[in-house]
Amino acid sequence: MTMPHHALDIALTRPLTPAELHQATRTMPLAADHDTIHLLALVHAKTPDKALNRLRRQIDGRLPVDVITTHYPDSGGRILLNVAFPPATHTALKAVADEAGQPLPVFLQLAVHRALARHGSEEANRLDQEVQHLLAHTTASHLLAAVGRALAHAPGAAPC
Repeated sequence: MTMPHHALDIALTRPLTPAELHQATRTMPLAADHDTIHLLALVHAKTPDKALNRLRRQIDGRLPVDVITTHYPDSGGRILLNVAFPPATHTALKAVADEAGQPLPVFLQLAVHRALARHGSEEANRLDQEVQHLLAHTTASHLLAAVGRALAHAPGAAPC
């Protein structure tokens, strides 16, 4: 059985210097974005979780890593995160998770899901208010035509 490769995104806390990027690419194959704040790596592992852990071990202390994520969603549509908290933060989070009666990974997963849901809801409400404000000063057909024109000229839009 062959082991798959997993594409992982590495978000850095600061841009790499050219020397740091050169050194990092000598030890493992990495692709950097234009500002060297994000790197992409392919990691050979049985599962995405094992790939995240393997990459964390390989680069820990060598690069200013903020978070490592899977590049593609898993079969459940989830992007997996690998975050290394400082010891004091880990201890504080563990205490709150224990107080909630949950293992730390479950506590963090639920907290992230709640934050994303709250953000989505707030964004939907903000857009609803903006649209209502626009509709107070124009007709629905004029607004729809303006949105169509804006989308047609948006970066990455297909040519008409």
